[in-house]
Amino acid sequence: MSFDEEWSLARANARPAVGGFATADLEFNQDHIGAVGTEAFHLHGRLHTDGRHAAKATAEAAAALTNEGFASGPALHQAQSRWESQLQTLLAACANISNGLDYSLSSHAKEEHELYAAFTASKLDQLLT
Repeated sequence: MSFDEEWSLARANARPAVGGFATADLEFNQDHIGAVGTEAFHLHGRLHTDGRHAAKATAEAAAALTNEGFASGPALHQAQSRWESQLQTLLAACANISNGLDYSLSSHAKEEHELYAAFTASKLDQLLT
């Protein structure tokens, strides 16, 4: 199955049809959102350490090869630099996901609390009048 076919199938399965039409409702499941945020946080931590476990050895090898006049020395250094750049991008993305979902959870909880308070006050007003 091609990527386009698989993506189309995944999108179709993600939208439950009601009466032949796809619904546009957004479901906010705090447990699922929290789990994704937690996984992004854990991935960030692992990438921060595991993504650099060969950095020192690679730098030493690049320097040694360069000192001996091998063209692969500068190429290895460039590969390590590119790796670090891409790792930084991925770390930033994981942090963004984790922080964004944490904010979404706290923001949603605050909004629900405010709505509950407003509805409770509204109901009290109805009962008192």
